Amino acid sequence: MKIKTPEPFTFKAGERAVLLLHGFTGNTADVRMLGRFLEKNGYTCHAPLYKGHGVPPEELVKTGPDDWWKDVMDGYNCLKEEGYQEIAVAGLSLGGVFSLKLGYTVPVKGIVPMCAPTYIKDEEVLYQEVLQYAKEYKQFEGKSKDQIEQEMREFTDKPRHMLDLLGELNADVKSQVDMIYAPLFVVQARHDQIVGPGSAEYIYEQAASNQKDIKWYEKSGHIITLDVEKEQLYEDILQFLEGLDWLV
Repeated sequence: MKIKTPEPFTFKAGERAVLLLHGFTGNTADVRMLGRFLEKNGYTCHAPLYKGHGVPPEELVKTGPDDWWKDVMDGYNCLKEEGYQEIAVAGLSLGGVFSLKLGYTVPVKGIVPMCAPTYIKDEEVLYQEVLQYAKEYKQFEGKSKDQIEQEMREFTDKPRHMLDLLGELNADVKSQVDMIYAPLFVVQARHDQIVGPGSAEYIYEQAASNQKDIKWYEKSGHIITLDVEKEQLYEDILQFLEGLDWLV
């Protein structure tokens, strides 16, 4: 079966722009509903797709944080080139890490890191998540059970180096959170199976932002943008954005 590759999206509405960043092994569908909600409320939204995402897992493991960061910066610059002078950013998981990195790298109007890890609660859990992602992708392709098992045996050790680089990215961003001064709204799911509660607390406590808040979503898991409290999350993000000191 041929799988339709996810694509970046841009929803144009008002003069206020929001960069939306998806998670690791995810794609722009992670933030598409949020983007449509913000569009309806007058915000232009753009979501890049990271290299190696939404394609066979063998392609994913050939990429790494440097590739994905380039895609994030390309997305930011895309909005700049379209004439948007003020850009807020909201990111899920890995996208949340990149939202923080943007916060001390380029001017941003506000930052919403959602379930963003400064460390991984259990690296083996993340490794197993990658293997599960690979298996499910192959099942979705319609491959036979025997073919999937053979390909998974060949794939098993391939994600290790990529995950090591991901850990280095998290550690690097963690060490520079205190360089963030933009308004900050930290979002964390209580039932996050990947990210421990210490990450959200660390981001909130260490950021130098004068305007910052943190909220726990008691019924949600790691992919909080698509979970049972998503409507409340969208409303909370809108409220945060509406409270920023936009020039337009």
